Amino acid sequence: MADSGNDDVLARLAATIAARKGTDPSASYVAALFEKGHDAILKKIGEEATETVLAAKDGEPSRITAEVADLWFHCVVLLAAHGLTPADVLAELARREGTSGHVEKSRRGDAPAGPAR
Repeated sequence: MADSGNDDVLARLAATIAARKGTDPSASYVAALFEKGHDAILKKIGEEATETVLAAKDGEPSRITAEVADLWFHCVVLLAAHGLTPADVLAELARREGTSGHVEKSRRGDAPAGPAR
């Protein structure tokens, strides 16, 4: 069960990340990522996604949680780099709520291929 004190953690994280943008890169990991640029942020997301997959394959819950937290953190950095927030992602998820994944994918034009004939 989620702790109600965690309800706004993504919003607080996004605010902290936004506040670090443009600050001294020697004093802030986030500022250093922003200074290194878009490709550095994307590279970190790729690394964290891979580590998440490996943790999931190992099946250790605490490691999965830690790696997903790292992945989400870096995704929030990416959102901030594009002037977006977790609220934008939550709004998109809310828009999709109750819609079949197959229907949603077909609306975007990336539906899975049908059976081979």
